[in-house]
Amino acid sequence: MKSKVLLVVGTACIAALAACDDSGGSVDATAPTVGSSSDLSSFEGARAGQAEMGIQSLGFELIRSEGLTSYWFNKDTGACAQITTSEGRYSDVNMLPSGDC
Repeated sequence: MKSKVLLVVGTACIAALAACDDSGGSVDATAPTVGSSSDLSSFEGARAGQAEMGIQSLGFELIRSEGLTSYWFNKDTGACAQITTSEGRYSDVNMLPSGDC
């Protein structure tokens, strides 16, 4: 009787866990957990060296740099970001009109 109860409980747990994944089974492991293809403001405070790959994986490419300020543009969304680096971190992240890139 005890093993039958464990089997029923185990089956119920597996069914409950399977129902938790509503992503359709397609999780992009390369996408960063912050930011989006149209807004990088959540990268403010991030370590510059580590965040750069995340920004690129969101479809942004570096357009130009002026001192410690870089301009990133996403061709697909038209998003433009102005990112200032200070002490190895993104100290200021501003989304600008696409023409500013």
